[in-house]
Amino acid sequence: MEFRQSLTSLLQALKREKEFNEQIVHWHTIPSREAETDDLPNEIDSRLKKALQSRGIQELYTHQYEAYQIAKNGSHFVAVTPTASGKTLCYNLPVLQQILNDETSRALYLFPTKALAQDQKSELNEIIAEMGVQLNSYTYDGDTSPAIRQKVRKAGHIVITNPDMLHSAILPHHTKWVSLFENLKYIVIDELHIYRGIFGSHVANVIRRLKRICQFYGSDPQFICTSATIANPKGLAETLTGVTMELISKNGAPSSKKHFIFYNPPIVNKPLNIRKSATLEVRRLAGHFLKHKIQTIVFARSRVRVEIILTYLQELIKNELKAKSIRGYRGGYLPKQRREIEQGLRNGEVLGVVSTNALELGVDIGRLQVCIMTGYPGTIASAWQQAGRAGRRQGEAVIIMVASSSPLDQYIIQNPDYFFKQNPETAIINPDNLVVLVDHLKCAAFEIPFKEGDTFDGLELEEILQFLAEERVLYYNDKTYHWMNDSFPAHNISLRSASQENVIIIDQTDIAHVKVIGEMDRFSAMTLLHDEAIYLHQGVQFQVEKLDWAEKKAFVREVDVDYFTDANLAVQLRVLEEDMHQENERTEYGFGDVTVQAMATIFKKIKFDTHENIGSGPIHLPEEELHTNAAWMSLQLSMKEEMTENRLEESLIGAAHVLQHVAPLKVMCDPSDLHVIAQIKATHNEKPTIFLYDRYPGGVGLSKKIYETMDTVLTEALQLLSACPCHAGCPSCIGTESSSNSIKKDTHLLLAKLLMSRNDTH
Repeated sequence: MEFRQSLTSLLQALKREKEFNEQIVHWHTIPSREAETDDLPNEIDSRLKKALQSRGIQELYTHQYEAYQIAKNGSHFVAVTPTASGKTLCYNLPVLQQILNDETSRALYLFPTKALAQDQKSELNEIIAEMGVQLNSYTYDGDTSPAIRQKVRKAGHIVITNPDMLHSAILPHHTKWVSLFENLKYIVIDELHIYRGIFGSHVANVIRRLKRICQFYGSDPQFICTSATIANPKGLAETLTGVTMELISKNGAPSSKKHFIFYNPPIVNKPLNIRKSATLEVRRLAGHFLKHKIQTIVFARSRVRVEIILTYLQELIKNELKAKSIRGYRGGYLPKQRREIEQGLRNGEVLGVVSTNALELGVDIGRLQVCIMTGYPGTIASAWQQAGRAGRRQGEAVIIMVASSSPLDQYIIQNPDYFFKQNPETAIINPDNLVVLVDHLKCAAFEIPFKEGDTFDGLELEEILQFLAEERVLYYNDKTYHWMNDSFPAHNISLRSASQENVIIIDQTDIAHVKVIGEMDRFSAMTLLHDEAIYLHQGVQFQVEKLDWAEKKAFVREVDVDYFTDANLAVQLRVLEEDMHQENERTEYGFGDVTVQAMATIFKKIKFDTHENIGSGPIHLPEEELHTNAAWMSLQLSMKEEMTENRLEESLIGAAHVLQHVAPLKVMCDPSDLHVIAQIKATHNEKPTIFLYDRYPGGVGLSKKIYETMDTVLTEALQLLSACPCHAGCPSCIGTESSSNSIKKDTHLLLAKLLMSRNDTH
């Protein structure tokens, strides 16, 4: 066992050598676990049994067995299991057994990405080939050729697709898919935790449309969902599918001993609390393991970072390890390249992989011994998925999370209990967001007309349908609402954003092959796609050459620069209606509808590692308006007497900055989905106020959850502030816009008062 020795001795070196051990903040060891198994159920078809046994599966893990039994009883369920615990068998087993029993049965698999769908298809096809049965599984996505499409519709037992394709290509043309919808027995939704925020709210409505079409054709399929660990898997699955779910959360798969190390790079600028670049530290740590021929995977957040780390490690290997190779791995690779890398990892030719997050979604690459993350991936669920990549069946595994200077990374690294002890992340969706709902009602009316008294999966519709008829979107005749346009609505509706009028992003790097690479809602485009902005698309940097606001097009070109841009938004926020309210003599809290008027004013260029401002420019765009939900907290006027107006304003801005980084942790959203602004004198109550609002028309429920969990949000904001080692405030806690020395103390005081009085209201 030579490698065990060397991995163990390398771990000893990390503990012993000063250049490493001073940076280790926390060392957490997770003991190994034995498998818990059950025998294969007797009723499983002998051909399926034989195929499983030839793949080395003699018995089932307990969670797979439980999934099979629940599916057999006809219940819907959601299975929550870690990476590489054999969750695909939770749905493949009942589905294949059902089709073997009755070959007219059909199943629909939904995966969030194409790469994942392709991977599942190859695994499924291997089992089918070993069974020796005429059973067809096909992927149906944008790359499926027209000749095969016909075959999929008529003869596909298992159709593997993604929500975007279901929304725009399958549901609107359901008449071509009669054999699928008439015989649909199972709908499988994998990676459930991805469906959150606005995307999840759209997908919930796509599923309402899917259920309506199934009902029309007389089928009533069972839902099977799988998810990474989040706080509310059952609740999310039930809101997404509209059915009652059973939860499978006891994992029977074995796991090896894991060392989880939190690593904080050394401080290079004391007053500003700026640390050495995480990328440089990752290169050094990865080199430490690779030199000793230990298989390692490195995760970086962007393609640019992947390329930087890859180049350095390949240099290192050229000199020391000759024939072995280190490969980059990301979503855009062709299946052939990806298979080569997977093969190389299994036979030991590939020693290291540097990957973007494309790999965290369950793609099969075998198991490595070391996993290094460049920065916190953004959610605890993602971090555990990346960590799950390390650890063979026997032996030990090492996971190192290297923090960047960002407030979020610093908070996680200083609070290991938050990471290990609880999973506080709640995935939130709101299928009844009016903007989203109305879009999907148009699609549903195109698919099958609504009769008077119809509901949309239980939701009363009369008022909305009447409104759409008055607006001449639907035509009302003989107690039925019909779609009255030539074009079909699904084409103009993106599942990834809430407003129709999206800005299309056009890549003109190669003038001979100009292509659309994405779209963005108008409200975000003001700050992210203005002229000269640096836009990151799947980790590649693009510079915006021109934003044509009238035509809603942004023309971009690929660049490689060492800065990002950050735009200032002048925001006017007015409260329209207050739905919830609490107050005491020191503070008041509210939640309700607000209107936000925003105008982008100037942008700054900020250097990657040091966060210095290296240039700026004006933005010339019209004002935009957004109706949404917000939660807010106001200080009673008596508090104003304790600080000068200037100090109060600075501490409000400081507190808003801290909350901007802590709040998204709670509601598992991107920091750009939830905005925080401070007003020294709010228009509705004339008090100093901090607002947290959903950055989507109509709101998705993020700020409502913040209102409900305000205590924990404030507690965590205080912890982040206290744990930051700077003296008077820095980019990692309250931002650096201040010249005063007391701002950090003032901000702490302000947050403490808000929390104290919050406890009094209970």
